[in-house]
Amino acid sequence: MAALAKAMSKFRLAVVQLHVSKVKADNLNRVRKLVKEAADKGAKMVVLPECFNSPYGTSFFPEYAEKIPGESTQLLSEAAKENAVYLVGGSIPEEDGGKLYNTCPVFGPDGTLLLKHRKIHLFDIDVPGKIRFQESETLSPGSSFSVFDTPFCKVGVGICYDMRFAELAQIYTKRGCQLLVYPGAFNMTTGPAHWELLQRGRAVDNQVYVATASPARDETASYVAWGHSSVVSPWGEVVAQAGSEETVVYADIDLQYLSDVRQQIPISSQSRGDLYGVSEAQQGGIGSGPQRT
Repeated sequence: MAALAKAMSKFRLAVVQLHVSKVKADNLNRVRKLVKEAADKGAKMVVLPECFNSPYGTSFFPEYAEKIPGESTQLLSEAAKENAVYLVGGSIPEEDGGKLYNTCPVFGPDGTLLLKHRKIHLFDIDVPGKIRFQESETLSPGSSFSVFDTPFCKVGVGICYDMRFAELAQIYTKRGCQLLVYPGAFNMTTGPAHWELLQRGRAVDNQVYVATASPARDETASYVAWGHSSVVSPWGEVVAQAGSEETVVYADIDLQYLSDVRQQIPISSQSRGDLYGVSEAQQGGIGSGPQRT
């Protein structure tokens, strides 16, 4: 039993930095290939990037939107089952009830849809002279937290801009998550400034592993992604990181190490809950199945 517990305290995570083209079928075919490649190298969980089946842009979201289940999620379900992995399906533009969402579907090793996370915080920014982007022009925000269980640990899911909101990570940590995953697509302005900084901040603040999956950089795209998909440890160390090209990066998640960090610097027990705290406006909405959206 001790040996089994020790084995379950470690697992390999793969982060896919996918080159996303305008041809949906090509994107899906490469996903199937790269998920298999990751599983063949021992990955038990695979994370895909934001908008993996579609170029990122408000003009593209309506054109590429699908219902769930649909073509892209069927491919993800099959890939998860064929390779016996937990598959965090980046995100796709989802159509539901006449509204569009930026949605991350998560599948279990048997191909079951465990949850879908609709991006809570829409990316509406304006940095004069550099970038303006308004997701709310076409997308609606989600309103639920998203946590799923694995034999290794609980995992909390956010999408890109969600990572900037520390409260979400704190709630996930309070819910028992030891790994936070953020499919994202920071750009050439926000990427070099904040991408790694935010990941390390969320990891250190909550003493959790943080993984991010970006599309590969395409200088010809209307929105140029920064890339640099990463995995950060509970100590704040970048333990795996891609460059700008299409690739798969791997990290061995060590939950005993996470426990050791929390014992050495016990911020959870030292937090002054008598003076401050993060509360949830709504208690439900933890995505534990496809009905929880």
